[in-house]
Amino acid sequence: MINENERLGVIARQELPHDIASAWIALFRPAVRFRTADTGVRVGQLGGDPSLPTDMEWPACEAGPLNHIATVDCAALPRQSLDVPLPSAGSLLFFYLDGSYSPDGSPDPLGQGARRGQPEGARVIFIPAGAAVRGRPTPAGLRRYSSADLTAEPVVTGPSREHVLLHEVRLESGLSLAEAAEEVEVGEGAEGEDVFTEVVYLAGGEGPRHQVGGYSDPIQGAAESEIASLVLDGGFQNPRFAAEAAEWVLLAQFGSDPAREMLWGDVGSLYWLIRRDDLAAGRFDLARFTLQTG
Repeated sequence: MINENERLGVIARQELPHDIASAWIALFRPAVRFRTADTGVRVGQLGGDPSLPTDMEWPACEAGPLNHIATVDCAALPRQSLDVPLPSAGSLLFFYLDGSYSPDGSPDPLGQGARRGQPEGARVIFIPAGAAVRGRPTPAGLRRYSSADLTAEPVVTGPSREHVLLHEVRLESGLSLAEAAEEVEVGEGAEGEDVFTEVVYLAGGEGPRHQVGGYSDPIQGAAESEIASLVLDGGFQNPRFAAEAAEWVLLAQFGSDPAREMLWGDVGSLYWLIRRDDLAAGRFDLARFTLQTG
């Protein structure tokens, strides 16, 4: 249950016309935002060396080993603050090819990492509770991000930039949320669908956006819509686009974090998405990945 008195709802009421704010707030979804704080219950690890099953090799693709981005302890998460059916126990590990791998120590001139929507250079691994694991050192020649404990902060999230719901949900006037927002200005000149992004920014403050569940916090367009366009023939023009986009939920996102030397392009973010049914079935191999940069 979303509490309309949450900060995002309060800011929405302050910045948006009543009918737009009410319709947008009705779409809110809960999520868990990660913080690299010294206090609070530890729910995972950002960067550092991971623990992997004893019989598993370090995740890699054709271009080389993947960088360990984060490990999330599912049992430690505040499950009442999630809208996605994560496992009740076990760990989720996220890996990404950031282009830093160099067996001979020389810099990689490409540094392209994973292609958008493709799983080859990005992976999510689920390790069931009780599985035999051991700590693994980062392979030689691969960047090891400095480690930090993750704590959890329950938040609410709303759809923004190009999310299909902004075009599907209609007000009493008959206009969609996206159409109605064309007449609104928020902050320092944000207009159209960008007003929702601006409200999210005003409510969320600064800092890396590390998150599980809820709506993606996009830099370009909604990651849910982007993935749907990549998996469908014809992309956004496919008649099934809206239905397909509605199937994809945010598994996790990790923003650029200079303190950890995690920089994705121009202060970008990494996104892993999965169809809700696949998530419920534990089919993490079917998750898809995309990178967005400024």
